[in-house]
Amino acid sequence: MSPALQLTDVRSGYDQAVVIRDVKFEIQPGEIFAILGKNGMGKSTLLKTIMGFLPLKAGEVHIFGAPLGDQPPYLVARKGIAYTPQDQALFQDLTVGENLRLALRDEGLMQSGLDRIGEFFPFIPQRLQQRAGTLSGGEQKMLLIARALMGKPRLMLIDEISEGVQPSLIDKLAKVLLEERDRSGTSILIIEQNLKFALAVADRYAVLKLGEIVVQGDAGSSGLELAIASQLSV
Repeated sequence: MSPALQLTDVRSGYDQAVVIRDVKFEIQPGEIFAILGKNGMGKSTLLKTIMGFLPLKAGEVHIFGAPLGDQPPYLVARKGIAYTPQDQALFQDLTVGENLRLALRDEGLMQSGLDRIGEFFPFIPQRLQQRAGTLSGGEQKMLLIARALMGKPRLMLIDEISEGVQPSLIDKLAKVLLEERDRSGTSILIIEQNLKFALAVADRYAVLKLGEIVVQGDAGSSGLELAIASQLSV
């Protein structure tokens, strides 16, 4: 079986500036993989490259065995990829329901999608007419994940979802991601600075420093959080 996501010697950046260099890793179907690193290390650039927002300068990206090449983001998304960026990704002036519909190509799937995400976030189906910008910060994070789940993605790319979120909600998000993986076999790539959250959900991890992968490994090892924190501080 082909990896859900495979990067081989990927280089990318902005204009002439190279931000990520020779990045290589793969995610298996049904696996949660965490990319860990501080701000400015190239984590978000990596996701934008996978999604086609930034062009490859070198290397290859494969989704379930198929090369992405230079396909635009909307075609990448049609391969069953759900992308939750770090920056503000909700349409604040649209309602909760309208934001959710953006994830669907078929309006007929709206009700089944609501039934599905209502199991994870019961408040969302009850607030479809509420303007998204009036939700609390934590509720907006949950709406972002709910929107990503609406289309039953094969692969989710999630950038810093725990940022600015209280611990109880972080635990909730971790539970949702694990249940989605176990229930649907969805592969998930999370970009995180929150080591505790990332290692609680990930099967494997990689540390990104100055645009390069410096270490990879299994996420279940004892004392791993402290060891990675030491690696990041060097």
